[in-house]
Amino acid sequence: MPVQIYHPFNDENFSNQTCFLTGQKLSSAEEKVQVFPQWLMSRYKLEDQPFKMLDESMATYKDLKIPCAAQVNEAFLEPLETEVAAAFETGYEAVKKLDYLKLFQWAGKLLYGIIFNEIQAGIRQQYAQGEEFNISQSIIHKFSHLHLMLQSINLPVHFEDFKPYSIFLFKVDNNEQEFGYRDEINTLTFALRIRDFGLIICLQDNGANRNYHREILEKIEGETLHPIQFEEFSGRVFYSAYLFNRLPEYNLLPVGDELYIEAMPLRGMSSKPLFDTWNAKTYGQVLESFWKNWGFLLLEIIKDPEQPMSFLQDNDGNLIKAADIKLPS
Repeated sequence: MPVQIYHPFNDENFSNQTCFLTGQKLSSAEEKVQVFPQWLMSRYKLEDQPFKMLDESMATYKDLKIPCAAQVNEAFLEPLETEVAAAFETGYEAVKKLDYLKLFQWAGKLLYGIIFNEIQAGIRQQYAQGEEFNISQSIIHKFSHLHLMLQSINLPVHFEDFKPYSIFLFKVDNNEQEFGYRDEINTLTFALRIRDFGLIICLQDNGANRNYHREILEKIEGETLHPIQFEEFSGRVFYSAYLFNRLPEYNLLPVGDELYIEAMPLRGMSSKPLFDTWNAKTYGQVLESFWKNWGFLLLEIIKDPEQPMSFLQDNDGNLIKAADIKLPS
């Protein structure tokens, strides 16, 4: 029997009566799972911390939930969560050994959970104003492909000779109690800095951002980074994800009771580069946001527009060691 893929964006089904992953009807509105897993919220005391929504309204971390069939949660999400939680609790070396597909699935479920809550809020807001819910086709394109790929959690869905993501994992000299989280749902980019590691994932770029940053990656992979260095690299990735100007396309190839997803070439029919032109001032604004903890201002960061401030490499392009970084107290 062919794989039955669920397409919530086809009929805009974002009801609390339907499982977000499978589309099956739920027996109770109480069948929900937390977007941010309980172990993560408990460890960093996040439950009642504010979480800002795109419409500027505030929720708390524990408010963010998605409808999920109890048997789907028990059979598929809980085992994934248990494995990832154990690795995260151990730290960098254990996370490094995880199957990166599972990291993609874990981060994808979390980010999709935020998207689901944002869409529900948008529907409520537009209906209250007497308007039909409207969302751009390019955003639907990205979100629906992410949802399709999340079904590799519960269905025999395989990626044919490609990875839909770029994953960057570093050892970072973090404060043990610090919880660093950031996302950008329009570009489907995610960053988490906890324990002794930092993780960045571009969820829908077919590896393009990893290739884009390969030169600096060769210098810093395997190094233990200072938190400001990780945040700098995160800023680079979040900015390049914004500059990425393709909407990846895929062929779906059913084979028996399995589904293979094949990526179309990103270049397609266009001779245009995959990334728009890097702008030092815009990048400086991104860095200012990522370096908020250290108080650097845009004017300092882009004092030399040709070479914005960097804690990753010196003016000659050599790696700066974390131990050599001196920051104002």
